Amino acid sequence: MKLGYFAVALLLSTAVQAQAQTQDHQRRPATLAAMPAAPAPAPAPVPAVSPDMQALDGLQDEWARIKYRTPDQSAQERAIEQLSQRAAETAKAYPSSPEIKVWQAIIIATRASINGGLGALSDAKQAKALLEQVERSAPDVLNGSVYTSLASLYYKVPGWPIGFGNNEKAEAYLKKALSVNPEGIDPNFFYGDYEYERGHYDLARQYLKKAMAAPARPGRELADTGRRKEAQDLLEKMAGKY
Repeated sequence: MKLGYFAVALLLSTAVQAQAQTQDHQRRPATLAAMPAAPAPAPAPVPAVSPDMQALDGLQDEWARIKYRTPDQSAQERAIEQLSQRAAETAKAYPSSPEIKVWQAIIIATRASINGGLGALSDAKQAKALLEQVERSAPDVLNGSVYTSLASLYYKVPGWPIGFGNNEKAEAYLKKALSVNPEGIDPNFFYGDYEYERGHYDLARQYLKKAMAAPARPGRELADTGRRKEAQDLLEKMAGKY
């Protein structure tokens, strides 16, 4: 009888322990493997692009398409005229944006180079006036594009008594542009082009090669490709020249 009692007691004890373990397991937190995965951290919010910068991107993209993807002269003239009107409307919509004003000037200067003729000097003067406005308020905007653009006008436009061209001013602005953006494709290209036009071929090669090796600009792939092609064309023209 005692053996039977102890056997039953042992069985009961074992059953109670098993039940207790089951209840305890149910009460305890699940293991890491069984626990639901923690939610992944939310991705960092992408900064919203302001309307004026969206408009600026549109002007830049269309300018590059006209300059580097529109070989027909008549089509270029029509397209740059339309873009000039669009730039004027954009500048009117965002009067406090120096970036848009710089690009309005660049587009007007490009219209002068594409169309030529009697209106070219008037366009060059208008572009110069816009750039000088920005120079007084935000000179380093767009990585020194104000300086690069003014420099290109000063060495491309004829000098007195026809125009306002001035190589000394051009060189001073090119040096300012490089001080702001020493590795940039545009200041190096234009300094190379300037030295090429002066017949300083060794210096021209140095700057043009640096322009070709300049870091890519996100969102400006077409402009970068076109500018590198211009640099390569000048280097080929200088083959054998010293």
